[in-house]
Amino acid sequence: MNEIKRTDVNTLGEFGLIDHLTKDVFPIHTATKRGIGDDAAVIKGADDNVIVVTTDMLVEGIHFDLIYSPLKHLGYKSMVVNFSDIYAMNAFPRQVLISIAFSNKYSVEALEEFYEGVQLACRLYGVDLIGGDTTSSPRGMTVSVTAIGEGHQDRIVYRDGAKAGDIICVTGNLGAAYLGLQVLEREKQIFLDHPEIQPELDKHHYLVERQLKPEARKDAVEYFHEKGFKPTAMIDISDGLASEIFHICKQSGTGAYIEEAKVPIHPDTEELALEFKINPITCALNGGEDYELLFTIDPSDLELVKTMPDIFLIGDILKPGEGITLHTTGGKIVPLEAQGWKHF
Repeated sequence: MNEIKRTDVNTLGEFGLIDHLTKDVFPIHTATKRGIGDDAAVIKGADDNVIVVTTDMLVEGIHFDLIYSPLKHLGYKSMVVNFSDIYAMNAFPRQVLISIAFSNKYSVEALEEFYEGVQLACRLYGVDLIGGDTTSSPRGMTVSVTAIGEGHQDRIVYRDGAKAGDIICVTGNLGAAYLGLQVLEREKQIFLDHPEIQPELDKHHYLVERQLKPEARKDAVEYFHEKGFKPTAMIDISDGLASEIFHICKQSGTGAYIEEAKVPIHPDTEELALEFKINPITCALNGGEDYELLFTIDPSDLELVKTMPDIFLIGDILKPGEGITLHTTGGKIVPLEAQGWKHF
């Protein structure tokens, strides 16, 4: 008898697994403008508009821990992480569907709290909750969200538009969500070992909020549209800056370099990273869940982007043969490594 081949999914990783499973998947409808491989799929809409669709799943014990994740925050975050994917296409989310599977440990009141967060996010971002599904689960909770957005076909931004000479930009600051998670995990362990001790979270409020209640960069996309500006490539930072740089370079067929000194890091992130004996740039490059926007611009748009609030210019796109590197504050040039969130 021939032995059945079994390949551990960990040998491929999330994106390797997606590539492997979808290598023979090709659109058959002309209305499908972009399928697998970007932050969201793009489908032809009415006139010159397109429909932008993305989906995401959150699993208890993998993506969230109810010991420190309030259900209202979880509902809010489950919306925002999907809205972020729509904004990363230079489009705006309009509708959302949510499906949840939950065990009998969840009461009606607990689910009401979760939906308070869902509805709050929808109100703040101007998105309609239009449906979904609920079902039982043998344990825990699983949340699946599908967000639908819209944009003009000529303004949609993909990952594959970067070219040598483009400038690499990022919104906000990086690494804070990762450090917020480290704080929560530390306090969780202290609580499990000593239930009588209250968690100390007040002095890390900013970092904890970045982990539990992230925000999508609607403001940046509104600015792009207001100024009539379009990035050459864009992606949201969910798996860490380094991973996202690799995605853009792979899709665009380019190299890149990042200047360590120009990567934006919040003072609270830097302080706690040093306390945990972690290099702050490691948190920024590999932490993930910041949900900032990483985008590239043509040098001719530099003056316009420089006036944009909360934007940082951190590097340049290179020819493919020049590799993907980090220029350290110590003056070294080292290969950039993507060590972000591993889903398997």
